[in-house]
Amino acid sequence: MKIGVFCSGGDAPGMNACIRAVVRRAIPEGHEVVGINRGFQGLLDEDFFTTDSCEPLMTLRSVSGWSRFGGSFLRSSRSAEFRTDAGKQKAVAVLAKHGIDALVPIGGDGSFRGAVELAKHWNGRIVGCPGTIDNDLMGTDFTIGFSTAVQTAVDAADKIRDTAESHERMFLLEVMGRHSGFIAVHTALAASAECVCIPETKTDIPAIVRDLHELKARGKTSVMMIVAEGDEEGDAAKLNEQLQAAGNPYATRCVILGHLQRGGSPSPEDRILASSVGDFAVQAILEGRTGVMAGVIGSQLQLTPFEKTYAMHKPIPAELSSLIERLAR
Repeated sequence: MKIGVFCSGGDAPGMNACIRAVVRRAIPEGHEVVGINRGFQGLLDEDFFTTDSCEPLMTLRSVSGWSRFGGSFLRSSRSAEFRTDAGKQKAVAVLAKHGIDALVPIGGDGSFRGAVELAKHWNGRIVGCPGTIDNDLMGTDFTIGFSTAVQTAVDAADKIRDTAESHERMFLLEVMGRHSGFIAVHTALAASAECVCIPETKTDIPAIVRDLHELKARGKTSVMMIVAEGDEEGDAAKLNEQLQAAGNPYATRCVILGHLQRGGSPSPEDRILASSVGDFAVQAILEGRTGVMAGVIGSQLQLTPFEKTYAMHKPIPAELSSLIERLAR
């Protein structure tokens, strides 16, 4: 069997470890692995990873040492062409031309939506791996890259706290999360932030300002607010304007982490998760499974149909938000 592996959508630390696991599981069992560069667009362009001898196949040595690197050595992209009917038919033709029997897409909901559409035209097997820092997919407790993104944000928050305390200021730290507050909530809890604003909950500006006055009255000299970029009241800059207009007693500054959160060497948790689901994805393909994502729920490997991974919004555990509120004194 020939298995194609690729990354799609935003890059996430741990993708390389996942690719390595796919290669290291498939080849010893007598199968071939084709690395597809640049996601669905690379498939359309027949842009394949090649060895030093220019063979379009990955080898056991191709992925040596990959686990410790962030980003994706197979690159990643989004493809407008693939979204068209003509693009999907072209993808089927390319897969047939190169004898590819199965695919392992590593990505988020956009990647899996693409896999579902491809499956309507192609009868090969497709088993995905959850590669997105947002942790917004159902069917897995955590996604590849989330742990590292939180670690990066917490490191930044710790450094910013030093300046906040030195100058007796409030900092609004904006993290990624257009539709999901997982990074913001975990960062806020780990960095001992006093407030967090996320898309899943209403941001009550007057109530926040009242809390800030109480903190000031109790002698609190610095404050950290973590803001998910997709908060319904706006980004950190807009929230800052509203807080100041409502009477915020603290001098403020805004810091936007942006794409910094996607890079860096993956954490041990991300390397382990990526290795586990990459290996499991190949096992599932060899067992005849298709149209599913390999994930980990409660330390157990699980397969979830692609459609269910993005069918509903993954809820933020209410106890985490409550814990942040109780500890912000």
